[in-house]
Amino acid sequence: MGYRGKALDAGGARNPMNPSRARSTGTPLGRWRRVARFVVLLGLAGASAAAWHWRTAFDPAAIAAMIGAYPAAPLAFVAVHIAASLLFLPRTVLAVAAGLMFGMGWGIVWAAVGSTLGAVAGFCLARFVHRGLVDPGGFAAFASVLDWTERGGWRAVAIVRLVPVIPHSLANYGLGLSAMPLRSYTFGSLAGQLPMTVACVDLGAAGERLAVGDAGWLAPTVIGAAALGLSLLIPAIARRRVG
Repeated sequence: MGYRGKALDAGGARNPMNPSRARSTGTPLGRWRRVARFVVLLGLAGASAAAWHWRTAFDPAAIAAMIGAYPAAPLAFVAVHIAASLLFLPRTVLAVAAGLMFGMGWGIVWAAVGSTLGAVAGFCLARFVHRGLVDPGGFAAFASVLDWTERGGWRAVAIVRLVPVIPHSLANYGLGLSAMPLRSYTFGSLAGQLPMTVACVDLGAAGERLAVGDAGWLAPTVIGAAALGLSLLIPAIARRRVG
């Protein structure tokens, strides 16, 4: 079934536009909601442009130095990760920083939490802005991709996450325009992001150990390289199962 003419309801399900919904957009409350969506969209665009302008300041060592000294470093890291996910900053930088700050084990935990919550934040923001502003059905190629992800469920989301050339933030916002249930999206994002998260965290942990002269840097390097290779191989395998 085509994507054109569908709309998201409050729960994320896609329903045809109905007269009561159309009338609600003409009320004062409906107009204020529309203005709020424009304001959010403009604010996000401005913040993303600023983040891109100062992107050189976002390197793993700088992030680790800024956050790692505080007792609430894990919570601060997760907050920074969510903000980075909204502003088109690469999550791999945060994952390497997690390895530098927390080591292999806890680094993977906090990087996975941050990347998943960041993915959910972008998904929900796109779904909020979508109502009344964006019609995915107007773009045939994009609509077909959204239809494919809806049919594939969490497995399709995982495949999208495993493709290294698709930016994290772009996938968040794009999938937010689908009718994908939040639960399926969240699980698929976690599963698909995990291999690259493990790879980057472990490489960060190896770099930290190498910097302090610890001979134990070799194991996380091998694990990270293996996880990175796995993240490149899995999409081809999983695509056959979903397609």
